[in-house]
Amino acid sequence: MDTKNISIISKELGISPKQIQAVAALLAEDATVPFIARYRKEATGNLDEVAIIAIRDRLEQLEELDKRREAIIKSLKGQEKLTPELEQAVMTAETLAKLEDIYLPYRPKRRTRGMIAKEKGLEPLAAVIFSQEAIDLEKTALAFVNGEKGVATIEDALEGARDIMAEWINENAGARESMREIFKKDGCLSSTLVKGKEKDAAKYRDYFDWSEPASQAPSHRVLAVLRGAGEGFLSDHFMPEDEIAVKILDRFFRNGSGASTEQVSLAVLDSYRRLMGPSMETELRNLCKKRADDEAIRVFAENIRELLLASPLGEKAILAVDPGLRTGCKLACLSRQGTLLHHEAIYPLEPHNKIEESAGRVKELCAKYKIEAVAVGNGTGGRETLSFCRGIGLENVVITMVNESGASVYSASDIARREFPDQDVTVRGAVSIGRRLMDPLAELVKIDPKAIGVGQYQHDVDQKELQKSLEDVVKSCVNAVGVEVNTASGELLSHVSGLSARMADAIVKYRTGSGPFSSREQLRKVPGMGPKTFEQAAGFLRIRNAENPLDASSVHPEAYHIVEAMAKDLSCNVIDLVQKSELRAKIDLKKYVAPGVGMPTLTDIQLELAKPGRDPRKEFELFNFSESVHSIGDLAPGMRLPGVVTNVTAFGAFVDIGVHQDGLVHISNLSDNYVPNPHAAVKVQQKVMVTVLDVDPGRKRIGLSMKSPVAERKEYKRGPENIGENKRSGNKGRLPEDSIIKKGVQEKSAPAPRPFGILKNIIK
Repeated sequence: MDTKNISIISKELGISPKQIQAVAALLAEDATVPFIARYRKEATGNLDEVAIIAIRDRLEQLEELDKRREAIIKSLKGQEKLTPELEQAVMTAETLAKLEDIYLPYRPKRRTRGMIAKEKGLEPLAAVIFSQEAIDLEKTALAFVNGEKGVATIEDALEGARDIMAEWINENAGARESMREIFKKDGCLSSTLVKGKEKDAAKYRDYFDWSEPASQAPSHRVLAVLRGAGEGFLSDHFMPEDEIAVKILDRFFRNGSGASTEQVSLAVLDSYRRLMGPSMETELRNLCKKRADDEAIRVFAENIRELLLASPLGEKAILAVDPGLRTGCKLACLSRQGTLLHHEAIYPLEPHNKIEESAGRVKELCAKYKIEAVAVGNGTGGRETLSFCRGIGLENVVITMVNESGASVYSASDIARREFPDQDVTVRGAVSIGRRLMDPLAELVKIDPKAIGVGQYQHDVDQKELQKSLEDVVKSCVNAVGVEVNTASGELLSHVSGLSARMADAIVKYRTGSGPFSSREQLRKVPGMGPKTFEQAAGFLRIRNAENPLDASSVHPEAYHIVEAMAKDLSCNVIDLVQKSELRAKIDLKKYVAPGVGMPTLTDIQLELAKPGRDPRKEFELFNFSESVHSIGDLAPGMRLPGVVTNVTAFGAFVDIGVHQDGLVHISNLSDNYVPNPHAAVKVQQKVMVTVLDVDPGRKRIGLSMKSPVAERKEYKRGPENIGENKRSGNKGRLPEDSIIKKGVQEKSAPAPRPFGILKNIIK
């Protein structure tokens, strides 16, 4: 194990080398992040999943850096250019950028202007000029004039020498590092409209003449500009002022005042504009893109986590309704286990309006299948269908709306076809809506997270990194909740720690052929279930009504003997420990400390005995939209309405208030106090009260606020000169988030229109 890399990570993350080494060793043994975080706390010093993932990702990055180091050393040896000094520089380079700077002069490249000049014999002239000694420049250059080699004049000779010097300047590692810092510090993100694209580029209109410091540009604006450039509507740049950069670079190489020095200055200018500047711009663009990607992926992952861990209604007989106008509403009756029992269509809405007939049919189905809850999808006609269902008069039946985002993706997927090979997509979609009400996690894992609709620029970010992050989130959620092995689908089981898709299918196949599992130990009989797989998975698999109550808990089988020892010491059995709190109160955890078993594990065991197998998710709460509004035309500024957060982005949150069009709560309106990060104020699926600020039915835009009614009446005065007054009025002396710099003057856009007007359209 590379102690150097462990030391680097320790300094970066503030975690002890011993903890990092323990995590690295466990990862090398193919232990999963959930398993390490839950069952190896003593080894890692109680590190959580976030810290373990950070260590894992940084280890991978440093390993990639080491591989590149090895490749460069091999290349230099092959060129017979490797010296002890060069090898030392390569081995101690801390970043990939510095490593590539060192290798740049030796990297095989296409034929360049500098190479051509060297072929003409001008390298000695370049060396003399670059030294900036006092010489007769014209006389020295004249000696290199050679018509046969294509150097016809003194100017030809000087131009070739400058080409050579420009490449030396560009390949100077020290100069590149200095210039890199200048770009990071003073680089500016700017964009302009591509000529002739005015009409088609309307959604990017705020970026037609845009400029702001690259280091301060938020994720959503960077990605918006890059998307506009990628689509050919915008021209983007990530550069500091030319004058500043060239002056600093010139100072790096200029060490005289004669004619040779002037030639060096010309070479510096050429090198910057033609070689180093574009190279550094590419680096800064990539750096900003990486930073923007990381933020967008983080936002997406947080939203997905909240969605996956949404409150389940639990095992109830469900009537699922997929609303439809022309084609009718598709009904699906589901058993308490989510099995499809019956399906048909009714036509209560326009243009059919078969209200009485449809209501009678719903009553019949609810009675026949003993329906306990009605789940109505929130698509087109959703509010009307919800009102219809509530008007039927169903007694003791929960009637609620369910977010159906991604249901159409599921219904056309291979998973849905395997589950319901004889049903069409409308039936599959209705089933998905009903199952989401029962258990959002179990159903949503069947859908590509990118199709769920809670992301920000998810199609623009690094797809490999996005997929990796989302897989971490899904696994974290699935294993935090635990999986009932006798009812879980293969898709859900495949996200359990240690289980591959093939192993999950093997469990389902064994369960189908041999009947329900009666104990965790029986899992060992599944073909392919080796000791390592069992170790990683067993603690996250639940078996309700098993003979051993611990099989329904998160206590790992490797720790059963500890619980049995506790019961024996108290002269009772394990069931007594689970059922009687007075017995658990008598347990002295210190008695059971042993090698590999410390207080963190023992504390977890004691807590689990008090609530074996209990779902950690919040209990389901019924939510109702306001009955006074059904469409955007019913809205008016000043209305206070209940809503559900559907998406959280870097610039605010989108809220469903039941009018078929989400409204935007800009970050500046999320709270009475300053909010640095929207996720600190709201979460996806959170129930909130909002005030309507403005409505634009023509463009389907709704501006909302979550501020208290008193705070909403405060007027935020614009401009830097009002910072003091804003501070006194409770605005923390800050300008709202979307401040920009245009033509050198700081201006402030209206809080909601900019991100809603452009970014919502761009995200779509």
